[in-house]
Amino acid sequence: MKFKADEIASVIQKEIEQFEARIDVREVGRVIEVGDGIAQVYGLAGAMSGEMLLFPNDVVGLAFNLEENSVGVILLGDYLKIQEGDEVRATGKLLSVPVGDAVLGRVLDPLGNPLDEQGPVRATERRLVESPAPGVADRQPVREALQTGIKAIDAMTPIGRGQRELIIGDRKTGKTQIGVDAIVNQKGKGVKCFYVAIGQKDSTVAGVVETLRQHGAMEYTTVIVAGASSPAPLQYVAPYAGTAMAEYFMYKGEHALIVYDDLSKQAVAYRQLSLLMRRPPGREAYPGDVFYCHSRLLERSAKLSDELGGGSLTSLPIIETQEGEVSAYIPTNVISITDGQIYLQPDLFFRGQRPAMNVGISVSRVGGSAQIPAMKQVAGGLRLDLAAFRELEAFAQLGSDLDAATQQRLDRGYRMNQLLIQGICQPLDAIDQVLVVYAGTKGFIDAVPVDSVRDWEKEFLDWFHKNRGSLWDELKSLTRKMSREETDRIDEALREFNEKYLNRESER
Repeated sequence: MKFKADEIASVIQKEIEQFEARIDVREVGRVIEVGDGIAQVYGLAGAMSGEMLLFPNDVVGLAFNLEENSVGVILLGDYLKIQEGDEVRATGKLLSVPVGDAVLGRVLDPLGNPLDEQGPVRATERRLVESPAPGVADRQPVREALQTGIKAIDAMTPIGRGQRELIIGDRKTGKTQIGVDAIVNQKGKGVKCFYVAIGQKDSTVAGVVETLRQHGAMEYTTVIVAGASSPAPLQYVAPYAGTAMAEYFMYKGEHALIVYDDLSKQAVAYRQLSLLMRRPPGREAYPGDVFYCHSRLLERSAKLSDELGGGSLTSLPIIETQEGEVSAYIPTNVISITDGQIYLQPDLFFRGQRPAMNVGISVSRVGGSAQIPAMKQVAGGLRLDLAAFRELEAFAQLGSDLDAATQQRLDRGYRMNQLLIQGICQPLDAIDQVLVVYAGTKGFIDAVPVDSVRDWEKEFLDWFHKNRGSLWDELKSLTRKMSREETDRIDEALREFNEKYLNRESER
């Protein structure tokens, strides 16, 4: 019986290949300590920073501290399921989340798992949670307006696509509502929206989701939730996960808006993890790199260059202050990173001013370049007038006799304040805002009683749409400032409406 050497060699070669395939060459470690959302793992000498590690019971960990003899891991799941001595496997992959149209309309956790009982997320693509921000050459200046539908913001602190505008204020001053209103106003504008709830009560987040649903905004919105009951690692990762989902659309040449509610809670979660991992604390017991946490997050918001598709990611980070202390560590960090801030003041909120924006220290560093030309034309002096009114109002409370000009400025200020008050989820079209602000700054509401200003506004806009529809359409299509002829036609319309309105009021 003859043997063929090449046949024997091929059989041996095949057996060797199959044997190698059966050998598990993945790196394995052991848990030496676990608790409070973190674990120390021995034996993963080749682990990368930010690598996903697999624990028993489907708990995912993230390599956080690479030390000489062990790896500090933050656990993105229930750490009570992990015990000392458990086996840990390295995956060789960085943390990623599902992206694309499949995530729109969903309520997810920071790992992309559904929380809304609508079945699994059927995404075909994933994106790394941590990725570098676009470079200087990959960006272009912010020039395109992102309308929030809120008169006070669009007129005085305009937000552009690709901008980072901080919303800052004490508890219960309407910070979340500004973000929700901005999302509701993107209906039909082709902007994909992301709302990241960090450390919020589940009942509060459920209320936001229900509001978005009622106004038809959930169709183009994704809600990422790491609630108050979620472990600190999930609260820390949530903003990066939301940004990765939003970035997908930016790099596709589309536009996205993301609201982080709020980054104060993320900073607290990061402080907890850092102190447990024995990273040295700095000012107010926060580690020094908490600044880097927020800067590498917010720098990912940009308006991309035309060569990269011209997409944009606009972010509205929210920061909660304690007793109006804007000079605390976290508020000053985020103020220095963002392109402006909207400061909400408690006493204005309690007085019924909605939004309770302090026009003196609220600012948009992009300014008028992110405003439609017509709004830039009519709102130029509004901020200074309102800031001056606040000073005059404080002076007038002393009970001094005021001259006629000062009294007139006060009276107009009271009316402008009423004009800028806006109800919850009642966004106004940009042209309606222009008409209303124009009427206020040009003195057309000076004769209207202060408590009737909001009724006047509603009736005037309804009347203008019915009787001056062609002029409204002309203004809508404007890509330049209004001409003298157009402002004269608006003046004529205002005089005609006022004559009817004031006559009717006087007869009552």
